[in-house]
Amino acid sequence: MLLLGATALAVFASQASAKDSSDPIVIPTHNWSSQIVMSHVIGQLFQKLGDNVEYVSTDSQAVYEAIRLGDAALEVEVWEGAFGASFDAAVAKGGIHAAGAHEAITREDWWYPMWTKEACPGLPDWKALNDCAAIFATPETGEKGRFLGGPVDWLKHDAEKVDALGMNFVVVNAGSAAALWAELAAAEKDKKPIVLFNWTPNFVEAVWKGEFVEFPPWVEGCNTDPKVGPVPEKVYDCGNPANGYLKTAAWDGMQEKWPDAYKVLTKMSISNPLISEMAKLVDVDGMEPEDAATAWLDAHQDVWKPWLE
Repeated sequence: MLLLGATALAVFASQASAKDSSDPIVIPTHNWSSQIVMSHVIGQLFQKLGDNVEYVSTDSQAVYEAIRLGDAALEVEVWEGAFGASFDAAVAKGGIHAAGAHEAITREDWWYPMWTKEACPGLPDWKALNDCAAIFATPETGEKGRFLGGPVDWLKHDAEKVDALGMNFVVVNAGSAAALWAELAAAEKDKKPIVLFNWTPNFVEAVWKGEFVEFPPWVEGCNTDPKVGPVPEKVYDCGNPANGYLKTAAWDGMQEKWPDAYKVLTKMSISNPLISEMAKLVDVDGMEPEDAATAWLDAHQDVWKPWLE
Protein backbone atom coordinates (compact mmCIF):
# COMPACT_ATOMS: atom_id res chain seq x y z
CA MET A 1 0.00 0.00 0.00
CA LEU A 2 2.87 2.35 0.87
CA LEU A 3 4.56 1.43 -2.41
CA LEU A 4 1.38 2.17 -4.34
CA GLY A 5 1.11 5.56 -2.68
CA ALA A 6 4.72 6.39 -3.48
CA THR A 7 4.22 5.31 -7.08
CA ALA A 8 1.11 7.45 -7.46
CA LEU A 9 2.93 10.41 -5.92
CA ALA A 10 5.82 9.96 -8.35
CA VAL A 11 3.46 9.87 -11.31
CA PHE A 12 1.70 13.02 -10.07
CA ALA A 13 5.02 14.80 -9.59
CA SER A 14 6.08 13.82 -13.10
CA GLN A 15 2.86 15.16 -14.59
CA ALA A 16 3.06 18.36 -12.56
CA SER A 17 6.61 19.01 -13.74
CA ALA A 18 5.73 18.51 -17.41
CA LYS A 19 5.64 22.24 -18.11
CA ASP A 20 6.53 24.03 -21.30
CA SER A 21 10.19 24.71 -21.94
CA SER A 22 11.43 28.28 -21.49
CA ASP A 23 13.03 28.07 -24.94
CA PRO A 24 11.19 30.24 -27.48
CA ILE A 25 8.59 28.57 -29.66
CA VAL A 26 9.67 29.47 -33.19
CA ILE A 27 6.63 30.36 -35.30
CA PRO A 28 7.19 30.84 -39.06
CA THR A 29 5.45 33.62 -41.00
CA HIS A 30 5.02 33.80 -44.78
CA ASN A 31 3.82 36.25 -47.40
CA TRP A 32 0.04 36.39 -47.07
CA SER A 33 -1.88 38.22 -44.40
CA SER A 34 -4.14 35.58 -42.86
CA GLN A 35 -1.15 33.32 -42.17
CA ILE A 36 0.81 36.11 -40.55
CA VAL A 37 -2.11 37.22 -38.40
CA MET A 38 -2.96 33.64 -37.43
CA SER A 39 0.66 33.03 -36.48
CA HIS A 40 0.45 36.01 -34.12
CA VAL A 41 -2.90 34.78 -32.80
CA ILE A 42 -1.44 31.43 -31.77
CA GLY A 43 1.71 33.15 -30.52
CA GLN A 44 -0.25 35.49 -28.29
CA LEU A 45 -2.19 32.53 -26.91
CA PHE A 46 1.09 30.77 -26.14
CA GLN A 47 2.20 33.91 -24.31
CA LYS A 48 -0.96 33.73 -22.20
CA LEU A 49 0.35 30.34 -21.08
CA GLY A 50 3.64 31.96 -20.09
CA ASP A 51 5.58 30.69 -23.10
CA ASN A 52 8.26 32.58 -25.00
CA VAL A 53 7.62 33.10 -28.71
CA GLU A 54 9.79 34.03 -31.67
CA TYR A 55 8.50 34.83 -35.16
CA VAL A 56 10.72 34.03 -38.15
CA SER A 57 9.95 34.89 -41.79
CA THR A 58 10.27 31.60 -43.67
CA ASP A 59 9.81 30.35 -47.23
CA SER A 60 6.34 28.84 -47.51
CA GLN A 61 7.58 25.63 -49.16
CA ALA A 62 10.83 25.13 -47.22
CA VAL A 63 9.03 25.61 -43.91
CA TYR A 64 8.04 21.95 -43.71
CA GLU A 65 11.64 20.82 -43.83
CA ALA A 66 12.47 23.42 -41.16
CA ILE A 67 9.70 22.07 -38.92
CA ARG A 68 10.74 18.47 -39.56
CA LEU A 69 14.24 19.31 -38.35
CA GLY A 70 12.98 21.22 -35.31
CA ASP A 71 14.16 24.64 -36.55
CA ALA A 72 10.54 25.81 -36.35
CA ALA A 73 7.82 24.42 -34.11
CA LEU A 74 4.66 24.59 -36.18
CA GLU A 75 2.68 25.83 -39.18
CA VAL A 76 -0.79 27.34 -38.81
CA GLU A 77 -1.91 27.20 -42.47
CA VAL A 78 -1.10 24.10 -44.54
CA TRP A 79 -3.10 24.68 -47.74
CA GLU A 80 -3.73 21.51 -49.69
CA GLY A 81 -3.43 23.06 -53.14
CA ALA A 82 -0.28 25.10 -52.60
CA PHE A 83 1.64 23.16 -49.97
CA GLY A 84 0.18 19.66 -49.75
CA ALA A 85 2.98 18.09 -51.78
CA SER A 86 5.76 19.71 -49.72
CA PHE A 87 4.00 18.81 -46.49
CA ASP A 88 3.48 15.18 -47.52
CA ALA A 89 7.12 14.88 -48.59
CA ALA A 90 8.28 16.14 -45.19
CA VAL A 91 5.89 13.82 -43.33
CA ALA A 92 7.27 10.86 -45.29
CA LYS A 93 10.78 11.71 -44.07
CA GLY A 94 9.63 11.92 -40.45
CA GLY A 95 9.75 14.61 -37.82
CA ILE A 96 6.56 16.50 -38.69
CA HIS A 97 2.87 15.64 -38.45
CA ALA A 98 -0.59 17.14 -38.87
CA ALA A 99 -1.57 18.63 -35.52
CA GLY A 100 -5.16 19.36 -36.50
CA ALA A 101 -7.43 20.75 -39.18
CA HIS A 102 -9.32 23.99 -39.55
CA GLU A 103 -13.05 24.11 -40.10
CA ALA A 104 -12.32 26.15 -43.23
CA ILE A 105 -12.58 24.64 -46.71
CA THR A 106 -10.08 26.01 -49.21
CA ARG A 107 -9.92 26.68 -52.91
CA GLU A 108 -6.96 28.17 -54.80
CA ASP A 109 -7.17 28.83 -58.52
CA TRP A 110 -7.63 31.32 -61.36
CA TRP A 111 -10.24 33.93 -60.48
CA TYR A 112 -11.82 37.05 -61.99
CA PRO A 113 -14.03 39.91 -60.77
CA MET A 114 -17.55 40.11 -62.19
CA TRP A 115 -16.80 43.05 -64.49
CA THR A 116 -14.50 40.68 -66.37
CA LYS A 117 -17.41 38.35 -67.03
CA GLU A 118 -19.23 41.22 -68.73
CA ALA A 119 -16.35 41.38 -71.23
CA CYS A 120 -16.14 37.58 -71.58
CA PRO A 121 -19.68 36.26 -71.06
CA GLY A 122 -18.78 32.59 -71.55
CA LEU A 123 -17.07 32.50 -68.16
CA PRO A 124 -16.47 30.67 -65.86
CA ASP A 125 -15.68 27.96 -68.44
CA TRP A 126 -11.94 27.84 -69.11
CA LYS A 127 -12.44 27.39 -72.83
CA ALA A 128 -14.45 30.60 -72.97
CA LEU A 129 -11.65 32.32 -71.05
CA ASN A 130 -9.14 31.08 -73.60
CA ASP A 131 -11.30 32.38 -76.46
CA CYS A 132 -11.22 35.79 -74.75
CA ALA A 133 -7.44 35.72 -74.17
CA ALA A 134 -6.80 38.84 -76.26
CA ILE A 135 -8.70 41.11 -73.85
CA PHE A 136 -6.16 40.22 -71.15
CA ALA A 137 -3.11 41.06 -73.29
CA THR A 138 -0.51 43.51 -71.98
CA PRO A 139 2.68 44.95 -73.49
CA GLU A 140 4.52 42.31 -71.46
CA THR A 141 2.57 39.40 -72.98
CA GLY A 142 2.15 40.61 -76.58
CA GLU A 143 -0.89 39.10 -78.27
CA LYS A 144 -1.39 36.54 -75.52
CA GLY A 145 -3.46 37.09 -72.42
CA ARG A 146 -1.85 37.69 -69.07
CA PHE A 147 -2.63 35.53 -66.06
CA LEU A 148 -1.39 37.23 -62.91
CA GLY A 149 -0.14 34.44 -60.70
CA GLY A 150 0.87 34.44 -57.06
CA PRO A 151 4.47 34.59 -55.84
CA VAL A 152 6.72 31.99 -57.45
CA ASP A 153 7.35 30.19 -54.16
CA TRP A 154 3.67 29.22 -53.92
CA LEU A 155 4.37 26.68 -56.70
CA LYS A 156 0.93 26.72 -58.31
CA HIS A 157 2.16 25.23 -61.63
CA ASP A 158 0.11 27.69 -63.67
CA ALA A 159 2.58 27.62 -66.57
CA GLU A 160 2.25 23.83 -66.71
CA LYS A 161 -1.53 24.20 -66.77
CA VAL A 162 -1.33 26.69 -69.63
CA ASP A 163 0.89 24.28 -71.56
CA ALA A 164 -1.20 21.20 -70.84
CA LEU A 165 -4.47 22.82 -71.91
CA GLY A 166 -2.96 24.72 -74.85
CA MET A 167 -4.05 28.09 -73.50
CA ASN A 168 -3.18 31.36 -75.21
CA PHE A 169 -1.90 32.89 -71.96
CA VAL A 170 1.38 33.92 -70.37
CA VAL A 171 1.82 33.54 -66.62
CA VAL A 172 3.25 36.61 -64.90
CA ASN A 173 3.96 36.11 -61.19
CA ALA A 174 3.25 38.85 -58.69
CA GLY A 175 5.89 39.46 -56.05
CA SER A 176 3.47 39.29 -53.14
CA ALA A 177 -0.17 38.92 -52.19
CA ALA A 178 -0.35 42.69 -51.76
CA ALA A 179 0.75 43.13 -55.37
CA LEU A 180 -2.18 40.97 -56.51
CA TRP A 181 -4.69 43.17 -54.70
CA ALA A 182 -3.07 46.36 -55.96
CA GLU A 183 -3.47 45.16 -59.55
CA LEU A 184 -7.07 44.16 -58.88
CA ALA A 185 -7.90 47.55 -57.37
CA ALA A 186 -6.26 49.32 -60.31
CA ALA A 187 -8.26 47.23 -62.80
CA GLU A 188 -11.48 48.10 -61.00
CA LYS A 189 -11.10 51.81 -61.69
CA ASP A 190 -11.55 51.35 -65.45
CA LYS A 191 -13.32 47.98 -65.23
CA LYS A 192 -10.38 46.49 -67.09
CA PRO A 193 -10.66 42.69 -67.54
CA ILE A 194 -8.27 40.81 -65.30
CA VAL A 195 -7.74 37.18 -64.35
CA LEU A 196 -5.50 36.43 -61.41
CA PHE A 197 -4.71 33.93 -58.70
CA ASN A 198 -7.03 34.02 -55.70
CA TRP A 199 -8.04 31.77 -52.86
CA THR A 200 -10.68 31.27 -50.22
CA PRO A 201 -10.82 31.96 -47.33
CA ASN A 202 -9.63 35.47 -48.14
CA PHE A 203 -10.85 39.02 -47.58
CA VAL A 204 -11.23 39.49 -51.35
CA GLU A 205 -14.59 37.73 -51.44
CA ALA A 206 -16.00 40.41 -49.14
CA VAL A 207 -14.65 43.30 -51.24
CA TRP A 208 -14.90 42.18 -54.87
CA LYS A 209 -17.58 39.84 -56.15
CA GLY A 210 -16.11 37.28 -58.52
CA GLU A 211 -15.82 33.65 -59.58
CA PHE A 212 -13.21 30.97 -59.99
CA VAL A 213 -12.46 29.72 -63.49
CA GLU A 214 -13.83 26.21 -63.99
CA PHE A 215 -11.09 24.00 -65.40
CA PRO A 216 -11.40 20.26 -65.95
CA PRO A 217 -12.11 19.03 -62.41
CA TRP A 218 -9.21 17.93 -60.24
CA VAL A 219 -8.94 14.20 -59.68
CA GLU A 220 -6.24 12.31 -57.82
CA GLY A 221 -3.21 11.99 -60.08
CA CYS A 222 -4.04 14.61 -62.70
CA ASN A 223 -1.04 16.68 -61.63
CA THR A 224 1.37 13.75 -61.50
CA ASP A 225 0.21 11.06 -63.94
CA PRO A 226 -0.13 11.87 -67.67
CA LYS A 227 -2.71 9.09 -68.01
CA VAL A 228 -5.08 10.90 -65.64
CA GLY A 229 -7.03 13.89 -66.94
CA PRO A 230 -8.44 14.92 -70.31
CA VAL A 231 -5.16 15.60 -72.16
CA PRO A 232 -3.06 12.49 -72.96
CA GLU A 233 0.62 12.69 -72.05
CA LYS A 234 0.20 15.91 -70.06
CA VAL A 235 0.11 16.62 -66.33
CA TYR A 236 -1.62 19.60 -64.70
CA ASP A 237 -4.46 19.34 -67.24
CA CYS A 238 -6.96 20.10 -64.46
CA GLY A 239 -7.97 22.70 -61.94
CA ASN A 240 -6.97 22.70 -58.30
CA PRO A 241 -9.05 20.91 -55.64
CA ALA A 242 -12.32 22.78 -55.14
CA ASN A 243 -12.72 21.53 -51.56
CA GLY A 244 -9.19 21.53 -50.20
CA TYR A 245 -8.09 21.06 -46.62
CA LEU A 246 -6.46 23.62 -44.34
CA LYS A 247 -4.39 21.92 -41.66
CA THR A 248 -2.02 22.82 -38.86
CA ALA A 249 1.33 21.05 -38.56
CA ALA A 250 3.82 20.52 -35.76
CA TRP A 251 7.35 19.31 -35.14
CA ASP A 252 7.25 15.84 -33.60
CA GLY A 253 9.17 17.13 -30.58
CA MET A 254 6.76 19.95 -29.82
CA GLN A 255 4.39 17.84 -27.72
CA GLU A 256 7.17 16.86 -25.32
CA LYS A 257 8.98 20.21 -25.21
CA TRP A 258 5.92 22.50 -25.01
CA PRO A 259 3.02 20.21 -24.00
CA ASP A 260 0.60 23.00 -23.04
CA ALA A 261 1.21 24.98 -26.20
CA TYR A 262 0.88 21.83 -28.27
CA LYS A 263 -2.55 21.13 -26.78
CA VAL A 264 -3.72 24.60 -27.77
CA LEU A 265 -2.45 24.10 -31.32
CA THR A 266 -4.32 20.80 -31.68
CA LYS A 267 -7.57 22.49 -30.62
CA MET A 268 -7.24 25.48 -32.94
CA SER A 269 -9.85 25.33 -35.71
CA ILE A 270 -11.06 28.44 -37.54
CA SER A 271 -13.84 28.95 -40.12
CA ASN A 272 -13.67 30.59 -43.55
CA PRO A 273 -15.29 33.89 -42.44
CA LEU A 274 -13.01 34.25 -39.41
CA ILE A 275 -9.87 33.60 -41.46
CA SER A 276 -11.09 36.11 -44.06
CA GLU A 277 -11.48 38.61 -41.25
CA MET A 278 -7.85 38.12 -40.23
CA ALA A 279 -6.73 39.09 -43.74
CA LYS A 280 -9.15 42.02 -43.92
CA LEU A 281 -7.76 43.58 -40.75
CA VAL A 282 -4.39 43.92 -42.51
CA ASP A 283 -5.20 44.21 -46.22
CA VAL A 284 -8.22 46.50 -45.94
CA ASP A 285 -8.04 48.11 -42.51
CA GLY A 286 -4.28 48.64 -42.64
CA MET A 287 -3.43 47.18 -39.25
CA GLU A 288 -0.07 45.69 -38.35
CA PRO A 289 -0.30 41.87 -38.05
CA GLU A 290 0.36 41.77 -34.32
CA ASP A 291 -2.29 44.45 -33.70
CA ALA A 292 -4.71 42.62 -35.98
CA ALA A 293 -4.14 39.43 -33.99
CA THR A 294 -4.91 41.25 -30.73
CA ALA A 295 -8.07 42.78 -32.20
CA TRP A 296 -9.19 39.41 -33.55
CA LEU A 297 -8.64 37.75 -30.18
CA ASP A 298 -10.56 40.51 -28.41
CA ALA A 299 -13.49 40.09 -30.81
CA HIS A 300 -13.64 36.28 -30.73
CA GLN A 301 -13.04 35.15 -27.18
CA ASP A 302 -15.83 32.62 -27.55
CA VAL A 303 -13.78 30.92 -30.27
CA TRP A 304 -10.37 30.65 -28.61
CA LYS A 305 -11.07 30.43 -24.89
CA PRO A 306 -12.08 26.74 -25.16
CA TRP A 307 -8.69 26.04 -26.73
CA LEU A 308 -7.03 27.03 -23.44
CA GLU A 309 -9.22 24.85 -21.25
